[in-house]
Amino acid sequence: MPEIKSAEQPATQRPWLVLAILCIGFFMSLLDGSIVNVAVPTLIHSIGASYDEVLWIIDGYLLAFSVLLITTGRLGDIFGYRRLYVIGIITFTSTSSLCGLADSPSQLLTARLLQGLGGALLFPQVISSILTIFPPQLRGRAFGVFGAIAGFAPIVGPVVGGFLLAHLSWRWIFFINVPIGIITAVLAPAFVPPMRSGRPHRLDLVGVALATAGLSGIVFGLIEGERYDWGAITGPISITSVIAAGVALLVVFVIWQHRQRDEPLMPLALFGARNFAVGNWVGFVFQLGMIGIMFVLVLYLQMARGYSALETGLVVLPNAVLTAVGSAYAGRLSDKFGGKYILMTGMTLLAIGLLVLAAMAGPTSNAWSLLPGLTIIGIASGATFAPLQQATMDGVDPRLAGAASGVSSTTRQIGGVLGTAVLGALLSARLSSTLRSEAEKRAGRLPQNVRAQFIDNSTAAAQHFRPPTPPGGLNPATARLYERVTADTFATGFVNAMQTTFVVCAVVLVAAALFCFQFSPYKKPMAKPTQQRPAETAPQD
Repeated sequence: MPEIKSAEQPATQRPWLVLAILCIGFFMSLLDGSIVNVAVPTLIHSIGASYDEVLWIIDGYLLAFSVLLITTGRLGDIFGYRRLYVIGIITFTSTSSLCGLADSPSQLLTARLLQGLGGALLFPQVISSILTIFPPQLRGRAFGVFGAIAGFAPIVGPVVGGFLLAHLSWRWIFFINVPIGIITAVLAPAFVPPMRSGRPHRLDLVGVALATAGLSGIVFGLIEGERYDWGAITGPISITSVIAAGVALLVVFVIWQHRQRDEPLMPLALFGARNFAVGNWVGFVFQLGMIGIMFVLVLYLQMARGYSALETGLVVLPNAVLTAVGSAYAGRLSDKFGGKYILMTGMTLLAIGLLVLAAMAGPTSNAWSLLPGLTIIGIASGATFAPLQQATMDGVDPRLAGAASGVSSTTRQIGGVLGTAVLGALLSARLSSTLRSEAEKRAGRLPQNVRAQFIDNSTAAAQHFRPPTPPGGLNPATARLYERVTADTFATGFVNAMQTTFVVCAVVLVAAALFCFQFSPYKKPMAKPTQQRPAETAPQD
């Protein structure tokens, strides 16, 4: 079967079946970005990993995934979206089994880096395939499915992880991917058509090296900045110099792309399309504000309120369901009215939901108190993912779909990583201030000889986002009193810091909503074009 690359003459008559198969791999790649978070204590105990090593096991996946998206998106244009997707699924599945079989932190980290490579190979191909197999008037609905999974998978990850840890072992967090990946690797060649640009391409290897090195420096610096206190890493090398080197390499990369008129890795012509340029900026700012919501909320539930990982996942699960349902409806509305105003409404509602959540959350709040804010956030999240993708990709040449999906995905990943770093630093700084203030208020409830240590320990707790443990040498009654007072101090201090952080996130989301005015007016595509272009074909992949 020849490959067809035309919006008017789609590559398949069963696009929804194809999308369902593609979304299985997409779901797994996003799930594994969050599912490991709940296993930190277990990994420390089971394989003798240090806390820093476990953080790298988590962050290594994100690093490999983020820095390769531009390259793997372009590889899809060159070698075919189905081919790259299948290679990605096989890589992801095989490395998932290696993760589950790992017996040391170094083995697990290596497998996680390779798993990130597999996720990066398959992820952009889903967006590229939507542009290829769906006509313009149905893309909003297709991106609605995409958005439902994008919102649901990261939140359901801790629930699945908590269940597997409670009933099986940490290894099944990775083994669960293996049978699903094998089934997907069989289904994809059988039902997904070959999709590739009709003309041959070559890979810009210099561009690959510059983009990968530059993004690696930026992502590494943002992920590791807090750990090194934004200072020296070793010798003269500091977090600031690593990030600066990454930015410099990306500037060189853009200059190189400008010189590569024929086959750039990132065609700068993409940014000549107004909606693509605006959409990438809106996506970056959106992720900057959006990423902090669950990051801070999970810390609040687990550290300030004492919820387990599974209980935390169950509290936020309704939010994920509302996001999934909302994305499906938002996709349909985007097909009818365009994504611009739906996206603006969604981001504005997100900001309102954050303010409601900040007002309702308290040191002793239960899950029901959080429900109004989480409900608004869930519905609003569903009104953002699909419209943003639809508005950004509107007007992109299908022959550049891979490059476009790689660039847009990378932009949002960088926004998310930056958001985590900035909001983490903001939360920590604000928490240090509030914890000292709250500790000074409560120090009088403790014996005189531990009050100064209590204030210092409570303030230092901001660095690890958890209440301090009682010092040694206390009698049982004093130790219990110390635990109660520190728990009360930490919960109250954290709520105050969280409220400040949520207000900042809300302001960022309102700014993103205002940037949406820059999108071009929506022109609803005709169901049947008056004039069809001949389909472009290429050999099977």
